[in-house]
Amino acid sequence: TLMKKKILILLLLCFPLLAVASEGGENLMKADVNLENKNSLRNGAKLFVNYCMSCHSAKYMRYIHVARDLELSDKQMQKNLILVSDFSDESKPDGVDKKVGSLMTVAMQSKDAQKWFGTAVPDLTLVARVRGADWLYTYLNSFYLDPSRPTGANNELFKNVGMPDVLWELHGLRSMHTSKVKDSHGNEVEKVSFEQVTDGKMTEAEYHKATNDLVNFLVYLGEPVKMERQRVGLLVMFYLVIFFIFAYLLKKEYWKDVH
Repeated sequence: TLMKKKILILLLLCFPLLAVASEGGENLMKADVNLENKNSLRNGAKLFVNYCMSCHSAKYMRYIHVARDLELSDKQMQKNLILVSDFSDESKPDGVDKKVGSLMTVAMQSKDAQKWFGTAVPDLTLVARVRGADWLYTYLNSFYLDPSRPTGANNELFKNVGMPDVLWELHGLRSMHTSKVKDSHGNEVEKVSFEQVTDGKMTEAEYHKATNDLVNFLVYLGEPVKMERQRVGLLVMFYLVIFFIFAYLLKKEYWKDVH
């Protein structure tokens, strides 16, 4: 029919777009995202507060929601994850309860970030939904020394990024080298490798785990109700299956005399 032909043409037109979207354009490292791992989320929250929130906000999330979802008490949240500098003078709360219920904002103003880094510092509440977990994980593991840059560091995935390598103490300083190698098809491609210049506080494996925990927390920030949504979705599907069985049996009962 004409309608079927139109649907077939539409699907054929969409295939090239799907192919481009699936390629991504980069060789990304694979992040192990598990929102049920509370320890990973807690460690990621700690890293986010200590290393990211000096510049980046998560202004669409409240501390109290993080505390509830990560199974932390208000006192634990207040002591370990809320910094006094997170609040500007006009928004600084008076009591502990108000602090825990506040948005995860930062003191840095956009105009100051523009002056210091050359660009406005983005809010990170939805960054995982925009960039993707694998991109963020690769980005955090791709910083290297570059004396030509104002911050002294560059990123192999995000060339000439304005952000400094804030995690350098954890992974240590390292340089980047490129070499020409042949891929499985015999084509010459560029291979990137990093060489450790100074040791960090963490081993390579520990740093990869830490950045994975941070990415895990950023994924949680982007959609805090994801696990609950999936749980409810499974319950709804189970209900529909049971309902279909009863509906089918009822239909057979009504139509048994006809057939």
